[in-house]
Amino acid sequence: MTTSPDGLVGLDELWSRDPADSVDEVDPGRRRRRRRWGLIAALVVLAIVIGTPTAYVGWALNAPVASPTVTSQTPTAPAGAPAAILLLRDGAAAISVSGGEEYLGPDTGGVWLTSGTDEVRPMASISKLITALVVLEAWPLDGTDVGPTLTFDEADNDLYDEYYVRGATIAAMPTGSEMSLRDALSTMLIPSASNYAEVVSTWAFGSQGAFVSAARRWLAANGLDSTTLVEPTGLDRRNTSTPTDLLALGKIAAANPVIARIAATPAITLGGAGTVRNTNGLIGTAGITGLKTGNLGEGTYNLLYTASLDVGAAAPLSVTGVALGGYSTAAINESVVATLESLRSGFHTVPVATAGEQVGSLTTAWGSSARMVIAEDASIFTWSDTPITVAMNTTAPVTYEDGEVVGTVTWTAGPHTATAPVTIQGEIKPPSEWWRLTHPDELG
Repeated sequence: MTTSPDGLVGLDELWSRDPADSVDEVDPGRRRRRRRWGLIAALVVLAIVIGTPTAYVGWALNAPVASPTVTSQTPTAPAGAPAAILLLRDGAAAISVSGGEEYLGPDTGGVWLTSGTDEVRPMASISKLITALVVLEAWPLDGTDVGPTLTFDEADNDLYDEYYVRGATIAAMPTGSEMSLRDALSTMLIPSASNYAEVVSTWAFGSQGAFVSAARRWLAANGLDSTTLVEPTGLDRRNTSTPTDLLALGKIAAANPVIARIAATPAITLGGAGTVRNTNGLIGTAGITGLKTGNLGEGTYNLLYTASLDVGAAAPLSVTGVALGGYSTAAINESVVATLESLRSGFHTVPVATAGEQVGSLTTAWGSSARMVIAEDASIFTWSDTPITVAMNTTAPVTYEDGEVVGTVTWTAGPHTATAPVTIQGEIKPPSEWWRLTHPDELG
């Protein structure tokens, strides 16, 4: 405070003084409190000014970042090579396959593939299968029973010479010799002895007329309406059938345990007939298990066959086939083996993926990236060019490290599937501190 020379306070000073000053002069403690609160306010302001960039740095360095962008593409599936089933080119052929429906289609157990026409043709000695089945219906045998005994008389022995003159296949039948029904059927079927076919059928029914009538009833009962049998041997060209009927006949014969066992025998030694070999020289070749040959000379070589075909599936396929009208036994045999081998080779393992094949990628806003790849080779077992479908499932990565599994690829063909893992190849590196500080809009 200033005073004028006359001791009075100036009016301008009176107007400018804070009224509290006079109080502070009277109360020094209040003055100290005011100074303390001023200091606190100054410190708060200073903290705000200094703390704002420090807080941003801490937030930027620790804030979450967006997950990498995942781009994936389901791989395409290759196609297997189409199968080409080789059937008899001359004449007619048909094939039926059971046990492969999941691969070949639902109707393969019927008539699956054919060549030529389904017109009637001479059966030749395939007729003897019908003869055996008709006899066994009248005189059934179980798995071990050899059946009744046949005694051959002079008339039976004379048939040997009669059939020899006709150029038929025959087997010895000495007068007074005996043979079980099972062995007689074996001699009729394995070496295809025509004299045994007539003797056995006459013995079973009393006469050839009665046998033929029984055979016709049997054919009708089994739905073989396109098959005609006029005698038991097949030497008569009027014994005819179609490929479709013969496939059905083959299945009936294969289902009979007695005939199936006889037809699968390569050779046998029988009393009276000696050692005889099966006219079906393919037994044991290409999976063939039976059934019956038949030929009447050039252009009429036939084979009705069964086969158990191991193609690499869970179980072998059961094949029944027929080839009619070949020009020689060799031609028929070559054709049948080619049919089975072409069927077998139609089943194959198809490679569907190679380890390292890229199926996607991972990219980040800060420029780090990695590949998504199939981790291992994969292949699938299939038939022919069966379509192979592909499905890929992916999951969100956890670590984004090299080798982390982030999904699977599954291929499906028929009843089979194959699966391979999808992994990260490379590594997603975290963003740098500088990137975080300079890209606040990319932070969570």
